Amino acid sequence: MVETAIIGIPLVIALYIFVLAIFVGFEVITKVPPTLHTPLMSGANAISGITIIGAMVVVGPRDANLAVILGFAALVLATINVVGGFMVTDRMLQMFRRRPGEGA
Repeated sequence: MVETAIIGIPLVIALYIFVLAIFVGFEVITKVPPTLHTPLMSGANAISGITIIGAMVVVGPRDANLAVILGFAALVLATINVVGGFMVTDRMLQMFRRRPGEGA
């Protein structure tokens, strides 16, 4: 059997776990009510922040190998995700703010 280079399990099992995670993630996301969307989005932004830190660690070495290139791509994409996520979250929270002159 073909072995994965990183974790040492058969490739078929790794693909099975990946596809299963996709289906489970889709089911969980579709069951989230709209009132919980903003707090979950903030949590996802925090996870992307961790991704940014990990990508900066990978990009640190001066060797231009595949890990550095993929780390740089992860850094760019995670940064876009964090900025966009905070913009969407801020816009959603603005919908719940009271405008000046509105009654209590």
